Amino acid sequence: MTNASDDVQILQVDEVEPVEVVPGIIRRRLPATERARGWMYDFAPGTEWPEVDVHEGEERYYVVSGEFIDRGHRLGPGSYVVFAPGSTHRPRTETGARMIGISIVAT
Repeated sequence: MTNASDDVQILQVDEVEPVEVVPGIIRRRLPATERARGWMYDFAPGTEWPEVDVHEGEERYYVVSGEFIDRGHRLGPGSYVVFAPGSTHRPRTETGARMIGISIVAT
């Protein structure tokens, strides 16, 4: 990660340490602040999030590549999804996919 100054962080997401959540799902944690957390997930073909994801605060994600199926919607590249606090979902993919997301910290 590069700190150009004290008020900005810049990084290449593919250089962030990958961590296997479950077989076929890899997470990269992106810089966080008091108000938000960032992350990137890569799902292998045929994988599904291991449990229902419950949101304390607002959550958003952007589909970078592939296709997710989430709450009955097929979401391809360029799809931007916003979940309200208290909402739930369990994304899966048949093709494999990558998403970048932001979780807004509940106050």
